[in-house]
Amino acid sequence: MMMDWDGYRRQLTTGVTEMGQLSPGTIRGYGELSAAGEKKDLLGPKVRELIALAVAVTTRCDGCITFHTEAALRHGASRDEIAEALGVAIALNAGAALVYSTRVMDAAKAYSGAPAAAA
Repeated sequence: MMMDWDGYRRQLTTGVTEMGQLSPGTIRGYGELSAAGEKKDLLGPKVRELIALAVAVTTRCDGCITFHTEAALRHGASRDEIAEALGVAIALNAGAALVYSTRVMDAAKAYSGAPAAAA
């Protein structure tokens, strides 16, 4: 089932607005944190949005996906560029799973009394 991304983005915008009314300092702080990378603008908005999309995929954040996909396209990202950024996310997720799998095996050795690998 395909998601109504535009409708979801509108729904989230309403929810964030309501959250801002309940906790304005939280939203203000989030806004400042989100804008911090724009101050030097070394990467440019398109690259920042491509990075945001890769992170959104690795953190499984649908809200991040809808906002940052729209922003990446608005800043001139092509579908090919988005796919390349997502390829990096996919590779890193697989790599992270592999690295952390070695930690599980190290813990299993420790609990079973077998010699542990050097950290």
